[in-house]
Amino acid sequence: MNQRNPVTPFGWEIKQKLIEKRMDQKTFCTTYQIPASRLSNLIHGTRKAKRYRKQVSELLGIEES
Repeated sequence: MNQRNPVTPFGWEIKQKLIEKRMDQKTFCTTYQIPASRLSNLIHGTRKAKRYRKQVSELLGIEES
């Protein structure tokens, strides 16, 4: 059975901001040229993806800790 990684606190912030903007993940990725796999990595914490983490934080107005 395939076990999914849990969503990180940063991932929940991403999801919340996307809901506030009324945008789904796919639309967000295509609009800002972010690979969907990298956004998923950020949401689930499976990879640091520092470049995209900074970009997503700036686009969505999320404070980086």
